[in-house]
Amino acid sequence: MFRNVFKPRRGSITTPDQSLLAENRKLIERIDRRKLLRGSLSLGALSLLTGCDISDRSSVQGVLKAFSDFNDGVQAALFDPARLAPTFSPDRVVKPPRFNAYYEIEDVKPVDLSTWKLELSGLIADKRPWTLEQISALPEQEEIIRHVCVEGWDYIGQWSGPNLKDFLTRVGADLSAKYIAFHGHDDYMESIDMASALHPQTILATRYAGEPITAPFGAPLRLRTAVKLGFKNPKWIRAIEVTNTYPGGFWEKQGFNWFAGL
Repeated sequence: MFRNVFKPRRGSITTPDQSLLAENRKLIERIDRRKLLRGSLSLGALSLLTGCDISDRSSVQGVLKAFSDFNDGVQAALFDPARLAPTFSPDRVVKPPRFNAYYEIEDVKPVDLSTWKLELSGLIADKRPWTLEQISALPEQEEIIRHVCVEGWDYIGQWSGPNLKDFLTRVGADLSAKYIAFHGHDDYMESIDMASALHPQTILATRYAGEPITAPFGAPLRLRTAVKLGFKNPKWIRAIEVTNTYPGGFWEKQGFNWFAGL
């Protein structure tokens, strides 16, 4: 996932300015992907943005990050928590779902379902862990929605499990908090804003196309929200944290934007 690499054409000479653009390619793609800037950024355009020497790495990184942070803020301000994403008929569901992670499917380490528990922390009144049996006993909500990857591909998936807002309410989470962080069985961690967590189409998925989710696709528990790009839907969830402290996320550390709304 996210394996594209910026390389100069064969036989060309890489100047310091080109090297600087390569270093900041992810930030540039983040800005362009969200359509804040149309087309490509040239060295001249970057110079206008920074108002300084293009070889000044800290200034370039600063202005690009400022654009990306501004982009996140605009998305958050425009987000409508009551607007529903399109849903689809069961005949369009892809079976099995498409695997995506930062490693290959052969490297997935299945969770021991017999000992698995969901840990709760942060701004939650009842922090007692939940077993899979307890979660499976909760009312189930089904969503047939489109999964959209930041790489450009998508598919229709049929997910079901407890509504996240209902679950958070049940455990006494502070619904006025800013963030929800999800920690995976691997080293993957992602977080979303509270408004997206409370969206009516955000669920804690335990089933796909009517059957329990299998190991490669996030068993026993994964987030499925209709209002975020795919990488904001962590798999193999082992812990949920409610917090007012910005938690970031796995891909945000690699240079991708945080809000990542559709």
